[in-house]
Amino acid sequence: MSTIRKNDTVLVVTGRDRGKRGRVLRVVPAKDRVIVEGVNFIKRHTRPNPQRNVKGGIVEREAPLAASNVQLVCPECGAQTRIGRKQLDDGRRVRYCVKCKGVVDK
Repeated sequence: MSTIRKNDTVLVVTGRDRGKRGRVLRVVPAKDRVIVEGVNFIKRHTRPNPQRNVKGGIVEREAPLAASNVQLVCPECGAQTRIGRKQLDDGRRVRYCVKCKGVVDK
């Protein structure tokens, strides 16, 4: 069970885009990286490919950044927080906010 998952709102803690918030688009657990919406843009020079209907030119897109450089934003209290794990009475394992003790998983 990972601490950061797809569609979580995160805050970038270090790096060029420090202070930006965004939604996690993809998680790459093998490399311990996340792709966050609107953060860490890179420019790719692409060649036109008529078979795949791809236009050529310079394309801007989000690049992965290290998962350790982002921190989850609690949906209940709205603060950046660390994540704890606990098992509820009904047997579900959930992530919870360390600051407000609110459950992050719904």
